[in-house]
Formats: sequence, C-alpha cells, structure tokens
Amino acid sequence: MIIRKMVVFLFWVLSVMPVQAVFSQDSGKPSEGITQEQERVVNGILDCVEKRYSGRGFSARFFQTSTLQAMKITDSANGQAFFKKPGMMKWEYIKPDRQQIITDGTSLWIYRPDDKQVTVGTFPSFFSNGKGAGFLSDISLIRKKFIVTIGDSLVASENMLKLWPREKNIDISVIQLSISAETCNVIRVVTYNAYGDETRIELTDIDFSDSQPDSTFQFTIPPGTDIVRMDQ
Repeated sequence: MIIRKMVVFLFWVLSVMPVQAVFSQDSGKPSEGITQEQERVVNGILDCVEKRYSGRGFSARFFQTSTLQAMKITDSANGQAFFKKPGMMKWEYIKPDRQQIITDGTSLWIYRPDDKQVTVGTFPSFFSNGKGAGFLSDISLIRKKFIVTIGDSLVASENMLKLWPREKNIDISVIQLSISAETCNVIRVVTYNAYGDETRIELTDIDFSDSQPDSTFQFTIPPGTDIVRMDQ
C-alpha cells in the first residue's frame, strides 16, 4: 500500500522541516533548573557513553516504529545502520520496503530501488544539530546541541537521558535516550517533534569493530533512476 510505504520516508522529511506549529506538551526547555546532583549524574552517564563511542564508527541492527499524528498512522520498519565520524551514516531499510538513507557528511541520498527513485539533498538540511538521530555519528554533539536532563527509566538496567534542543524553533521537541547501565550502549532513541509525531528506534547487535570504508557512505545513482532534488 502506497501510504504504508511512505511512512518511513515521511518521518525523515517531516522531522527536519522548519515548523511554526505550537509545541506539544513535552517540548521546549526543561521548566526547572538542573541540580548539582542531577548534573553530576548526567555527566557521569555522558562520560561513559562518549568513551564507549570514542572509536571511528559502529554498526547496529535497528527496529523503527513511526507514528504520524496528522495521518493517524503507525508503522514499523527494520534494517541495518552504519555510522562513522564525522557525520557519515547509512540506514539500510530491509522491511517492509527496501530503502537506503545515505550521507557522507555533506551530501544526502534517499534511494528507493523498487521505485527507481532517489531524493538528493544536503547533510545540514536533514541531520545538522543532531536532527534525524544525526548525533549517532558523533556522540559529542549531544553536549553541544542539547540541554541534557535525567529521564525516568522503567527498568533498573537502563538509564534515560532527555535531550532538549538548545536552538529555538528547531523541529525536535525532545529526544529520549535509553542507555544500557552495564555497557553504556545507546539502545533506544525516541524522538518527538512539534507535530506530536513519535519515532522510536531500537538498536541491537551493536558492533564497534565494524569500521566501514568511506565508500560505504557514498552513493552512485544507477542509470534510469528518477532524481528528485529537495531544493526544488
């Protein structure tokens, strides 16, 4: 079904569009200041995460659930993702439909082979300031681009951090990171935008020894592929 097929693509588009909408209830900056004890805990968790992700890159399997409130649609997808500093990512969707989202830190390609179509844009329009889970390719962006507070984890084996964007009018209301208390792996990323849309990404089989060559994050457009440019 066409609507089902477009949910994943719409998530990436809507999550980075400039918005003038009123923010949802769980949005904006934290209403209360952070205590010294909370700051100590946050810094301890971030120190561990930054050390864990200090290598050049990693790979992971992902399961994504996206909810578009305006269309009342919830759908899921899964696949394999690759990350490499600085700013290189490849999201390879396998189900329900094949799709690749690739960036080398400058250019961006969204390729749907079954439709013989590629959407071409730039890295900043999609992933700057940590948008679109862009911070996964450079964990240091968390401290630079977000105010970080402690969230309420439902299980003792996980720590939760809430990331509030420092920039005004950004299209992220808040991001919730679930982090393994044992390994400091980021195992879940839940993003809310100003429309009330939710995108939940579960990360498994995280492999820090998987350092992909830079060519993994380049894309050569196959002959006969329809090209759509984001700036047109």
